[in-house]
Amino acid sequence: MDLFVFTVDPGCARDVVAGGAAGIVVDWERRGKARRQLGEGTQINADTPADLRRVRAATDGRVLCRLNGFGSWTAGEVEEALACGADEILLPMVREPGEVDRTLELVAGRCGVGILIETQDAVEQAAALAARPLSRIYVGLNDLRIDRRSRELFRPLVDGTVDAVRAVATVPFGVAGLTLPGGGWPVPTRLLAAELVRVGADFTFLRRSFHADMVGRDPFVEVPRTLAGLAELRAATAEQAAVDRRALVAAIDEAGRRSGEPLVPAPMSQPA
Repeated sequence: MDLFVFTVDPGCARDVVAGGAAGIVVDWERRGKARRQLGEGTQINADTPADLRRVRAATDGRVLCRLNGFGSWTAGEVEEALACGADEILLPMVREPGEVDRTLELVAGRCGVGILIETQDAVEQAAALAARPLSRIYVGLNDLRIDRRSRELFRPLVDGTVDAVRAVATVPFGVAGLTLPGGGWPVPTRLLAAELVRVGADFTFLRRSFHADMVGRDPFVEVPRTLAGLAELRAATAEQAAVDRRALVAAIDEAGRRSGEPLVPAPMSQPA
């Protein structure tokens, strides 16, 4: 499973890639984000084209640039990201296939185009979106939670949403984000990682909690340790995988109880 780290620190970018991460994400998304995520305690980055150039110069890993959601500014952002050395762009908050088609036209094959499925509209049109020539598809749990007006971040992992999107994705697929082994709350990282293995995720992101947990630690130790933990989960027996899945569902249900929302049971067709 490829690990991509959100950072604009050239030294961090260099070291985490040298330690085994697949690449870096530079994050330009902020149009309307403060309003959309008001009161949610989420992270809103302020990365710049200069940051992208510095990261590009620091590493030979794959560099992804998350743009703003589609709009009149997208053409300019595509050109700037390409000029700064992005290998791929990520289009967030997709709502309909036309946005993706127009972005693909703007890119014209000059870099990869990945999309973030983080609206209910995108979930409902996942098959049509997945039919486009994309470089990757990622399900963003936090914005999807907000779009659904839910308080349960991890519910899409057990209500069939993630499985349904995964079933139609034929390009690298990702969901959620990890931190170091032993961390993670309210769902322990080990259980979340086991779920990523179960759904066949090809990549995931390391973001705010990862950076917090990395303080004082060596990326040349911790990134390989994270990858080794994923390899161990891939080698788990079917019995252990079933135990992990039940523990994940229990952890998500408990988080749901704490959120004050009624529990929504997973469909009967969900794997045990």
